Amino acid sequence: MGGFSIWHWLIVLVVVLLIFGTKKLRNIGSDLGGAVKGFKEGMKEEAPKLSDGAEQSGTTIDAEVKDKHHS
Repeated sequence: MGGFSIWHWLIVLVVVLLIFGTKKLRNIGSDLGGAVKGFKEGMKEEAPKLSDGAEQSGTTIDAEVKDKHHS
């Protein structure tokens, strides 16, 4: 029960192309690429905002965890 060979992947590719067609697959690929690009741009915009916030002051919070079991 090894991995898939190149022939398995080629058959899967042919079946997918027959079902969806090349134009639809191209549209899906461009939509996915646009979404990834938008996500990366959003992450770049958010990074400076987080470093300016008061929540990241570099202090450590000391806390104690208590057991919820009542015997």
